[in-house]
Amino acid sequence: MKLLMRLITFLLLILTIVNYGQIENKWLTKFEKSVYKATFSYDETMEYFGKLADHSENADMIEFGISPQGRKLYCFIAASNNEFTPEKAKKSGKPIIFINNGIHSGEIEGKDACALLLRQILITKEKKEYLDDVILMVIPIHNVDGHERKSKYNRINQNGPEEMGWRTTAQNLNLNRDFLKADALEMQSWLKLFGEWLPDLLIDVHTTNGANYQYTITYSMETYKNIPDKTAKWVKNEFLPIITKETEDAGYLTAPYLWFRDGIIDGFTGWVAGPRFSNGYAAAQNRPGLLIETHMLKSYKDRVYGTKAMLESVIKYYNTNANEIVLMNKEADEFVVSKYALRKEYFPIKFANTKKFENFKFKGFKSISEYSMISGSEVVKYTDKKCEVDIPFYNDFFVKDSVKLPDAYLIPSEWSDLVRVLKYHGVEVEILDSDEEFEVEEYKFNDVKFSTLPYEGRFQPGFKFEIDNKKAVLPKGTFRVKTAQRNLPVIAHLLEPIADDSFVRWGFMNQIFERKEYFEMYSMEPIANEMFQSDEALREEFLRKIDSDEKFKNDPRARINFFYEKSEYYDKKHNVYPVLRQIK
Repeated sequence: MKLLMRLITFLLLILTIVNYGQIENKWLTKFEKSVYKATFSYDETMEYFGKLADHSENADMIEFGISPQGRKLYCFIAASNNEFTPEKAKKSGKPIIFINNGIHSGEIEGKDACALLLRQILITKEKKEYLDDVILMVIPIHNVDGHERKSKYNRINQNGPEEMGWRTTAQNLNLNRDFLKADALEMQSWLKLFGEWLPDLLIDVHTTNGANYQYTITYSMETYKNIPDKTAKWVKNEFLPIITKETEDAGYLTAPYLWFRDGIIDGFTGWVAGPRFSNGYAAAQNRPGLLIETHMLKSYKDRVYGTKAMLESVIKYYNTNANEIVLMNKEADEFVVSKYALRKEYFPIKFANTKKFENFKFKGFKSISEYSMISGSEVVKYTDKKCEVDIPFYNDFFVKDSVKLPDAYLIPSEWSDLVRVLKYHGVEVEILDSDEEFEVEEYKFNDVKFSTLPYEGRFQPGFKFEIDNKKAVLPKGTFRVKTAQRNLPVIAHLLEPIADDSFVRWGFMNQIFERKEYFEMYSMEPIANEMFQSDEALREEFLRKIDSDEKFKNDPRARINFFYEKSEYYDKKHNVYPVLRQIK
């Protein structure tokens, strides 16, 4: 009998091992099957993540949009108590971590890292505790059309995978410049998803270009005045020290994102990310954003597992500090409203480096310079000899430009396209139900100059401006955007013309800089002569310009145009910003 029981036990053990092996084989990724050389296609990716969702009661796969080429956009949700909707997630009180992969779809290790990690959480369950106090949102591929423009030749500087996707969308838009202006269909869908869930951390996974160095992972997070003070201190003093140490303990060297000034010896600089970028956009939504940049020359295996190690550290930290993090983000929303909308303190718009630096021990590789007959110059080549050198790290910034925000912005009904974009960001917009008088400020632009080439498909204007105060009656149907909203930074960056990511700077209203009516010399000359004779101040200004500007003096049409622009006939809306600032 004992022998029989031992035989049965042995057979059961063998059966368990076989079944476990079958399960493991079933859940192996293409990355693993190819010995870390290849990655899933779009169809294979969605099949694998869909299979994860179907197999586990703690996961769901939701469709949130469609690409210009017709591919569906999916987000994977992992939660322990069926918190698969924004309402249930918010009710749970758990922090939400949003991991965005493949926004530059040639830089795709985040997708494979998340597949491995989710398998351990949901299938083998060796890390199921990661869902105890955290909800995970994972976009396997954001730029799905670019992902399928795959080739062995897409990223000349990158070491694997064997085939990789393209940087931009099918419409040649860079999604990581599109977070605020939202030109791309993929970004419009993404912003709606982000606004509905309003995560407590955004992680965006990339692969960097640049110099050769020993680090597998570089990272960037906002710790400047573009994010609430308490959040900035938490990132700098608590969060980053822990996750970087744990990632290095796992065997992957880390460093801040290495933006070299003018060669390695001159050091590198930090940067204040504008809201067109993922981490800058998170800051504009009062949330921490982690940019992961693996190093292009490291093996694809190390880049995937290095990313996975950092993601695990983040998830563990959020589980341990869940309540504090949710409270911190709630206080951040209240902070921006109180400081900039209610107390009317100046809102920071632009930043500049102070030129202060701290020493940083850079871990690189020795390089040599060799003359190239092809380039006709010296070319830097890296050896495999490791080196360490102290270099300056310029990571101190001051507020270069700021603005006191109005009570509200008033947008004419004919500019409803601006409102459409604002609503992608979760901004609340009112509509006047009757004519109403306000005391307002109006921007008038001058010295307008345009870029000679398009950037992200748009010709961007530069300008100077003046501000006029006046009373104005705004008609029924005018849009009113109050600044006392939690996403106030988004509102300010879009509607304040001096902001680099404003509607005006992005060329949303270039037509306001165009003249549509002109004069004939014979019609305008008598009027100009009358203005010259009757207006002493105008006459003196005209004569001074003749004395000081030889080109103007010798240009008959420019001389007449001087008076035309100051006459009642001139277009009163030319170079005038149609959005008014309500101050009372």
